[in-house]
Amino acid sequence: MSIITTDRVLTVLDAPSNLGLRPPAPDTVPGCYKAPWALRDTGLLQRLGASDAGAVVPPRYVATWQPGDGVRNGQAIAAYTRRLAERIAGLRGEGRFPVVLGGDCSIVLGAALALRRAGRYGLAYLDAHSDFRHLGNSPHVGAAAGEDLALVTGRGDGYLTDIDGLRPYVRDEDVIVLGVRDDDDLRDFADSGLAYVPAAEVAARGEEAAAAVLAREDLDGFWIHVDADVLDSSVLSAVDSPAPGGLSADELVGLLRGLLRLPGAAGFQVTILDPDLDEDGSQAALLADVIVRALAV
Repeated sequence: MSIITTDRVLTVLDAPSNLGLRPPAPDTVPGCYKAPWALRDTGLLQRLGASDAGAVVPPRYVATWQPGDGVRNGQAIAAYTRRLAERIAGLRGEGRFPVVLGGDCSIVLGAALALRRAGRYGLAYLDAHSDFRHLGNSPHVGAAAGEDLALVTGRGDGYLTDIDGLRPYVRDEDVIVLGVRDDDDLRDFADSGLAYVPAAEVAARGEEAAAAVLAREDLDGFWIHVDADVLDSSVLSAVDSPAPGGLSADELVGLLRGLLRLPGAAGFQVTILDPDLDEDGSQAALLADVIVRALAV
């Protein structure tokens, strides 16, 4: 069992929210809230040599929703965003490097709000999907996990996007999306100012493109968001929307190491693993290995 030795004081915080997802089937709830437990069960904290910051417990998941209702569980997500932001800010104030285990990817709102309160920060968004749905490009909004990149960049209702009058939490020009699939709808990115590198090009130019966006003197740092579906579905399929054409485990480790070597990395989160789809725990073990290898820089 390896223990990582770096200058970062790694501290694991659980954010087991599933508020941003649709029910996977009638009368069920999304299982990604169990992901922190599954990852911890691999010995993750010991292997990282990380301290334990516990968990930010989310509000109740409510499955009922219909078009016109706005963001599913929206008010609960807003309340959770505030609480998660306070915890992340507290860890950073103690000189710690947060390693946040989600949960669904709407937890990025908490990290983005925490950093916005501290200054101007960028976002490395590693995901198979654009998560950029908003009323400017869709007839209605729904599940925040498909909208969180739009929300953190200020697109959506103010109770989610303008907490404390801080819209946007991350400016368009301070975001880079890495690993998005070629067949994802990227038309809206063209006019938004958001940079992106499709999965097929990550190995060749992902690190260089990320450095151009994130390692700028006008930024105070950046946050790293990793949605597990950035991995190819043949590598990891225990997610709500697996997709082919993604990264290998080695490619993801290499990309993350490159990001973590840049000045200003302020924290790291991983989301969307669903242990209900990983009966033998092998995919949690693979994802834990990726995290350990990536943080060994």
